[in-house]
Amino acid sequence: MESRPWTPASATGVGSLPGTDVVEAVKLVFGELTALPHLPELPARGPGADMIGRGAGLLSELPVELYAGRWRVAARPGRDLRRTLDLLDRDLDALTAAGDGYQGALKLQAPGPWTLAASLDLPVGGRVLHDHGATRDLAASLAEGLRTHVADVARRVPGASLLLQLDEPSLPAVLAGRVPTESGLHTLRSVESSTAESTLRSIVETVGAPVVVHCCGPGLPLGLVRGAGAAAVSLDLAMLDQATLDQGTLHVLDALGELIDAGLGLFAGAVPTVSPDDAGPPSSTQVADSVTALWRRLGFPLDQIPAQVVITPACGLAGATPEYARAALGVSVEAAKRLSEQ
Repeated sequence: MESRPWTPASATGVGSLPGTDVVEAVKLVFGELTALPHLPELPARGPGADMIGRGAGLLSELPVELYAGRWRVAARPGRDLRRTLDLLDRDLDALTAAGDGYQGALKLQAPGPWTLAASLDLPVGGRVLHDHGATRDLAASLAEGLRTHVADVARRVPGASLLLQLDEPSLPAVLAGRVPTESGLHTLRSVESSTAESTLRSIVETVGAPVVVHCCGPGLPLGLVRGAGAAAVSLDLAMLDQATLDQGTLHVLDALGELIDAGLGLFAGAVPTVSPDDAGPPSSTQVADSVTALWRRLGFPLDQIPAQVVITPACGLAGATPEYARAALGVSVEAAKRLSEQ
C-alpha cells in the first residue's frame, strides 16, 4: 500500500476555530484530533489572526501593513506586522507546549500564492495580482517564508510529521478572471492555468513538507492541483455536488477520480460548518455514509477509504459556536473510525 503522511482513519480540522484563547483551542485540537491535529487559527482576535494577515506575516522580506481595513505591501515593517508576528509566536508557543512528546502527523495552514495575490494590495496600483512581476515576487517570498515556518515547527515539535495546507479560495476566481479591481467596477484578467500550476508547484517543491490544497467553494481545478505535485486535495463535498449539477456534466467527478487514481489523498469536508436549525452536526453514521456514497460513485473499492480519505468539517469553524465546533470535530473522528470498520 502506498505510504501517505497521515495514518489510516484520520480526521482533522480545516483551520479556523471560534474564540480568542489559543491555549484552549490547541488543547481542543490535540484532545479531539489525536491522529491528525492542526495549528488552529482564531480570526476573532482581529487583524493579524485572519487568514490573509497570518499569511502575509509569513512572507519573507516583504513587509505588510493595514490600510483602510485591507492588507497591503509596505515599505518597511511596522506595528501591524509586529502584532501579526506576535500572535503567531503565541500560537506556536501553545503548539509547542501541547505537542511536547507528540509523535504523528501534524497539519499547518497558510493561504496559497494566488489567494494572497488576489487579496493583498500594492502601495499603489491595486491588487498584487494586477502586476505579474509583483505576483512572482510574492510567490517566491511566500515559498521561502513557508519553508522557514515549517522548519521552525519541526524544531518545536520534533516528533511530528508535518503537512502544509495551502488555502486557495480565490484560485477559481483568479483562473476565471473574476477578481475585482480596486474600484470594483472591473475585473482583473485571468491567469493562465499553466502559470497557476507552476507557481503552486514552486511552493510545493520548496516548503519541505507534503502539501494539501484546500478550497471550500466550487471550481477548484483538480487537474492543476495534481499537476502541481500536491499530496492531497481538501474539498467541501456539498460544493462538489453543486459544481457537478451546475455544469451539467460529470467531468468534475471524473477529475476527482483521476486524482484519487493517481494516489492523492482526499480531505473530505463532510461535516457542515454550522447547524441551520441548532440541531448540531449530523451523526457520524450519516457522515460516513456520504463519503461511502461518493466513493462508490467514483468506482473505487471501499477498503481504500481509510488510507486515502481524511474526514474534515466542510470549511473553517470560526463562525460556529464553541459547542458546535467541538461536536463537529468529534463527529469527524467518529466517522473516520466507522469508515475503517466497514
